[in-house]
Amino acid sequence: MSERESMEYDVVIVGAGPAGLSAAIRLKQLANEAGRELGVCILEKGSEVGAHIMSGAVIDPKALDELLPEWREDDSCLLNRVPVTKNEHWVLTKGKHFHLPHLMMPSFLDNKGTFTGSLANLCRWLAGKAEELGVEIFPGFPAAEILYNEDGSVKGVATGDMGIARDGTRKPDYQPGMEIHARYTFFAEGARGSLTKQLKRQFDLEADCQPQVYGIGIKELWDIDPAKHQPGRVIHTQGWPLGDAWGGGWIYHQDNNQLSIGFVVALSYKNPHLSPFDEMQRWKHHPAIKEMLEGGRRVSYGARAINEGGWQSIPRLAFPGGALIGCSAGFVNVPRIKGTHTAMKSGMLAAESAFEAIAADRRGDVLDGYEPAVRNGWIGEELRKVKNAEPAVSKLGNTIGTLVAGTDMWMRQLKIGLPFEMKHHPDHETLWRRDIAPKINYPKPDGVISFDKLSSVFLSNTNHEEDQPIHLTLKDPTIPTRVNLPQYDGPEQRYCPAGVYEYVEENGAARLQINAQNCVHCKTCDIKDPCQNINWVTPEGGGGPNYPNM
Repeated sequence: MSERESMEYDVVIVGAGPAGLSAAIRLKQLANEAGRELGVCILEKGSEVGAHIMSGAVIDPKALDELLPEWREDDSCLLNRVPVTKNEHWVLTKGKHFHLPHLMMPSFLDNKGTFTGSLANLCRWLAGKAEELGVEIFPGFPAAEILYNEDGSVKGVATGDMGIARDGTRKPDYQPGMEIHARYTFFAEGARGSLTKQLKRQFDLEADCQPQVYGIGIKELWDIDPAKHQPGRVIHTQGWPLGDAWGGGWIYHQDNNQLSIGFVVALSYKNPHLSPFDEMQRWKHHPAIKEMLEGGRRVSYGARAINEGGWQSIPRLAFPGGALIGCSAGFVNVPRIKGTHTAMKSGMLAAESAFEAIAADRRGDVLDGYEPAVRNGWIGEELRKVKNAEPAVSKLGNTIGTLVAGTDMWMRQLKIGLPFEMKHHPDHETLWRRDIAPKINYPKPDGVISFDKLSSVFLSNTNHEEDQPIHLTLKDPTIPTRVNLPQYDGPEQRYCPAGVYEYVEENGAARLQINAQNCVHCKTCDIKDPCQNINWVTPEGGGGPNYPNM
């Protein structure tokens, strides 16, 4: 018999991001309208709601307007302070920048009516609204295991055990995890969720879609000279410093003389010597960007994988006993650089489907109304318009790919579009061998505009209990030195933005050292490892970054 205690709810939600919180709020709204009780709980692996939330962020309030129409009059919602007032797109060369005329872009890429601010703080506000409605939220309790009924349907999840030593023994403060059972379980883990990966295999959810592809987004917050601050100004960049790889940067003028700046590199890049972190540090030295930062101070840092597959990569969304919502499924609109509104709407649609099932006294079956509502509603309509943009740039490069993507989006605005759907290839299959890829010499950080990884991780407030099992597990511990180092020059020491992986010499031979305490939970290693040898699993509850305003 299991030593774990159990709790029963109608719906359990894994992850207190925008999708999970929106689903919980919508469930409670529907229950209140119907005058019935409904038990809803959210498990969140971060130490608090928002601790692991990071986004650019320019937020389209479309879903928020549907969920909580009164949000604009609520002074406690910080999102409404900075509407986007100016939208620019720069093409960078090493020393210059050129404005891409806004009229060249389809109207659906416009930022009219959007807001810039902290997604983490928006989630904190949504959590307060959820709790007011009676949702139970448990921060610091990661869902570590999927539970199944005898018929194979999802029964719920179990939280991770606490107080396990690195060698696997139980420490004096050991506490077993808790089983959370529910009629339906929503997985809102974000991009590359550890349980979502298992569900995709268990229920073959990706049988009819393209593989998901990703980018890594690296973000910093800067307090800048008030004379340089223009609240609501939004800038996106493409071009330099990336060569064969594709991606780009953002600069958002937010509240309180603060800049959100960041850089995204698509993880389809080929050169194993490329370091996304160092590309971002180099990007900040562009004269037009450096000028904004001079005299300012960097105050926060973080990194996160981003779904970039779009329409082609959306898996089957519902399965017996549960559903994928938000970035667990992958609803990011890559050309718009937005996914919060689609994530929220997916949670709301799943909630409506689940409430209908619960009202009919169903449990553990497939929420068959959820997927059509996503695909036939405005989420599907929005993503279909941009479905060829990411693969076009990924395959054809920044210049030709941008032209093809732009042409396709313009044609789709005119209700025609190119007569084909471009495909994706998994990111881990793209790396060249070290001997045929040119070396990249990154400049040494100056400690003023550019910085090293360890000082950056310090600003993310990342912390893990050191005496716990390493949550970055290797399926075969010989592969790093047998394959990755000789063939790809040990790419994990460069694609990780937190200095988790380093090769050290021991007894005259190289050994991969995993500094798991540095991990900011970006999941890049799980995605980009060429042998798919690294498996990211949840660490002890509360571990990881603690983002204050990201």
